[in-house]
Amino acid sequence: MARKNNKPAPAVPAPTKPSCLRPAATSLPLILLVALLLRALFAWDYIRQNPRQALGVIPFLEEAGNIAASLATGHGFSSPFRIDTGSTAWMTPIYPGLLAAIFRVFGVRTFESFVAAVALNILASAFVCIPVFYAGKKIAGSAVGAGAAWLWAIFPNAILNTFQSMWEASLAALLVALILWATLKLDEPRGWPAWFSYGLLWGATLMTNATIGGLLPLLLGWLAYRAWLAGRPWAGRLALSLAALILCCVPWTVRNYEVFHAFVPLRSVFGLQFYVGNNEHAQEVWLGEQHPIHDSAERAEYIQLGELAYMQEKQRQAFAYVETHPARVLRLMAGRFIATWSGGTPSPLADFLRTPSLWFRYVLLFNVLAALGALAGIIVLIRRRSPYRFPLAVFPVVFPCAYYVTLAYPRYRLPIDPVLLLLCTVSVQSLARLHATSSDSPPIAPK
Repeated sequence: MARKNNKPAPAVPAPTKPSCLRPAATSLPLILLVALLLRALFAWDYIRQNPRQALGVIPFLEEAGNIAASLATGHGFSSPFRIDTGSTAWMTPIYPGLLAAIFRVFGVRTFESFVAAVALNILASAFVCIPVFYAGKKIAGSAVGAGAAWLWAIFPNAILNTFQSMWEASLAALLVALILWATLKLDEPRGWPAWFSYGLLWGATLMTNATIGGLLPLLLGWLAYRAWLAGRPWAGRLALSLAALILCCVPWTVRNYEVFHAFVPLRSVFGLQFYVGNNEHAQEVWLGEQHPIHDSAERAEYIQLGELAYMQEKQRQAFAYVETHPARVLRLMAGRFIATWSGGTPSPLADFLRTPSLWFRYVLLFNVLAALGALAGIIVLIRRRSPYRFPLAVFPVVFPCAYYVTLAYPRYRLPIDPVLLLLCTVSVQSLARLHATSSDSPPIAPK
């Protein structure tokens, strides 16, 4: 008679139900709503703590606000320093033009104009979630897309910039995120209209933030290479994109030539920025020194020489300093490199330890972790041989180089921060998969 086996049968695990939180966690409308609410709440708290009269004036006393006031009062694109100094090519025209439109409706330097400008920044910043979500989804799936969008929704730099700075950074971040998404979409077979629209998008971006133009040949080159590899036509489509871009930029360049009788394709300010970052008084993080908007002697020199001659003189002085003080220039560049990736300080560890502010520590830690996560994300994409490793890597590798040699300022990095957070999410996903794989491995039985 066979012996009865009294051993209990192994339990069959119950089928796991999909978590009810997952649809919410990957819901783009929910992410967008949270991003809007966070920005609106922080802006409301900022407005509540400051006098309305101050809010209507002080945020608009920098170059963008001054040019916008000149436009709104019928004096043209001019006078970046609160006094009449004549026509300027200090910055490209889209953001000052938007501020000027707000001034015409709500009044020049009024509280109502401040609220409208903040609302514009909030909308631009929150809508970054949309292209980031879809770019991440294309690169590594919906979880990465949603994760990157959530990170942007709670990113302190993106939240604070909407009301602390009346500059183009929030709008530029939206345009850069759209460029990334459009670049990835053009890697698929697309017709002429898509390539033409891509050129128009680039044109609008350059007319908002000219520094982003350093990425243009790299991304267009990657698209041409990928199309060539796939055997698709690319030369005519590339030419069409460039034609659309030129169509956007030529009117501004022609205007500059008529005003200055010189070729100024986008903006004129490089000479001053190079000088401010490279002289005997320069610091790793710029605090407003040697700048015409704060320094009356520099402003008098600017008025006396005129904008282009002044910029050329400052560039000459900066190159002379670089030639005679190379070691100090390298130290300044190293400090600006650290400040760029730490969120604004050349000594992040010391500042983290000595500051009593938990909010400052949070912002600093968020920035440092985002930078390290982005680096890890690039490494992950390289190891996976992802076809998207190059277009994602060029944003953090190439874009900040202009600021290493000129000025470091917290908002300067914001246009590429959506890409940084996307790369960071890629690295977090890779780490989570690695942990899940190691957890699922069966234990080794003792001998």
